[in-house]
Amino acid sequence: MGHLCFVQITKNPTIMKTFKSAILILMIGLAVTSCKKDDDGGGDGGAASGTITANVSGVGDFSSTTQLTSGTTQTANGVSVLQLTGSDNNGRNITIVINGYDGTGSYDIGGSNSVFVIATYVEANASDPQNSQIWTAPFDTSVAGEINISEATASNVKGTFNFEGKNNNDQSMKSITGGSFDINLQ
Repeated sequence: MGHLCFVQITKNPTIMKTFKSAILILMIGLAVTSCKKDDDGGGDGGAASGTITANVSGVGDFSSTTQLTSGTTQTANGVSVLQLTGSDNNGRNITIVINGYDGTGSYDIGGSNSVFVIATYVEANASDPQNSQIWTAPFDTSVAGEINISEATASNVKGTFNFEGKNNNDQSMKSITGGSFDINLQ
């Protein structure tokens, strides 16, 4: 009798759609709760107020300008997203996105968080925008870096980060190390 009941459920499109949605929500909930580690997020790294700083392999120091740096948090359906982005006057940019953001703590870039925590480094080409280069993390299933939120309020976030990014155009790699941020949230 149980087999017959399951067959009838799978033939009812409304019940199957509800069942699939419930499973999807459960999987997303489990993944989001596993995004954050339990530590305190470490130190703040010392970036100047309103900036993102880092060392980029093969390029050197990166420091965004306060005018070209922003941060936002948004919450939808109980899931918060933190997005930080900063550019310098030479067309370089670092962007960090944490889906499932939950305040202070450490967030792996990649691994089980492959679609939830993302970081990019961009070298824009103003004369030929299609030739801009982007290094993205994660680029496979391994952990490609870490973001540590040391201080978080409704109006400001501070922390550190590092990641290894891969350029899908030429397969080159860039290490972004010693990264830090101190950004007012909008």
